[in-house]
Amino acid sequence: MDVVGRLLALLAVLLVGAGLRTTGILDGRRTELLNAVAYYVALPALIFVSTYDRSIDELLSPALLGGLVFVVVAIAGLAWLVHRNRDSSARRSVAIVQSYHSNLGYLGLPLVDATFDASVTAIASVVLGVVTLTQLPATILVLSTLNGTDASVAAELRGLATNPVLGTLVAGLVVGSVGLAVPSPVATGLEGVGSLALPVALLCVGASLQVDLPSIDVGATAAVVALKVGLMPALAWLVFSALPVGSAAFTAAVVMLGTPTAVSTFVFASELGGDREFASLNVFVTTLSSVVTLFVLITLVG
Repeated sequence: MDVVGRLLALLAVLLVGAGLRTTGILDGRRTELLNAVAYYVALPALIFVSTYDRSIDELLSPALLGGLVFVVVAIAGLAWLVHRNRDSSARRSVAIVQSYHSNLGYLGLPLVDATFDASVTAIASVVLGVVTLTQLPATILVLSTLNGTDASVAAELRGLATNPVLGTLVAGLVVGSVGLAVPSPVATGLEGVGSLALPVALLCVGASLQVDLPSIDVGATAAVVALKVGLMPALAWLVFSALPVGSAAFTAAVVMLGTPTAVSTFVFASELGGDREFASLNVFVTTLSSVVTLFVLITLVG
């Protein structure tokens, strides 16, 4: 019942965010400010307090690294096959990337933190880093190649050097691996800030959810949903069941890879010639569908 309550609360906050956008309370400027709070403050705080007292050897193993990359690449390859005959390159490219590109920061990590113990959250922070470094270049490459747009994967990767979420992850791992002490008041303060990550991020996601009814392609969207929140966590379950990883790593990997399509894919689609309306629809549908699928996943792994 606790899991049901958490996920219903998740859905409620998403709907509040959507309602605030519809009424104009969360306009573009305020949504941008809220995003900045989540991206530059709350999520980095959550990541640091999850990792600063643990060494990298505790959190990342070759099996975990290899399994994460395998699942993302396998789903991306399958998505390419499933969507290869979509009626336009703009729609085909979006369908492919939205079948594997997970919402790790704004939904996955905060949800794991709110649901599981600190050991799972710590590994989920590392999962966020590894999968981001895998899915982001793939998404840029797919969209720019299929749509004939000019985008530099190398430039995007250089931009990751200033990414506050990944930067904080590296800082936390360095502090934990070296064994530096973090004063208790600082850690407590960061924990308080990090606790804001889930509600603030959910409001941001809710404010971004939009549906253009005339653009609905039921078959294409159903295939994206099936791959992203159905097959991807199922494959993750099979892969990590076969690999020598602990229960915390198994839980973190399966739940994080079971998250819906990231809102950022809509931004990338808009910039790199993808079908914007189709991208927006898929973010909306996978996010709502994930309330059910994440309930199943969390119940099974819990």
